[in-house]
Amino acid sequence: MTIAAFPLLLALAAPPPAQAADCEGQPGPSKVKLTLVADGVRSSDGEVAFTIYPDDRSRFLKGGAKFARARVPSRAGSTKACFWLEPKGYAVAVYHDANRDRDFNRTLFSVKEGFAFSNDPSTTLGIPSFRATRFVVPAAGSTVRMKMRYPD
Repeated sequence: MTIAAFPLLLALAAPPPAQAADCEGQPGPSKVKLTLVADGVRSSDGEVAFTIYPDDRSRFLKGGAKFARARVPSRAGSTKACFWLEPKGYAVAVYHDANRDRDFNRTLFSVKEGFAFSNDPSTTLGIPSFRATRFVVPAAGSTVRMKMRYPD
């Protein structure tokens, strides 16, 4: 083998770029791509956790009840994650884990880290309902943008 052929062998040996490598889960005959975008991320410190809940209000925001989660490095401005899911109903909760302790830091009276929910419902009176955050992923796939809220 000649040295000139070496770059060609490397290119052939490398796995082809695939969308699935960038997304949680695997594409399949009944799955579509859902891209989640957290807008208004204040810093590139830590990571942003995107949690998807199934179409079941009794499981919304309950420990151990998530459908899927992705933790991605935080990017000031917008941070995104994507998933391969069946087209149906879901709800999403997001938080900016700036200190990377894998916990949504809060006290009895306030939150310490940025957060967002699908459909951007009001959080003035507390945690939004499942109904306020529920959305349906269509058969063509979708992108859902959410505005981060931070304590002042």
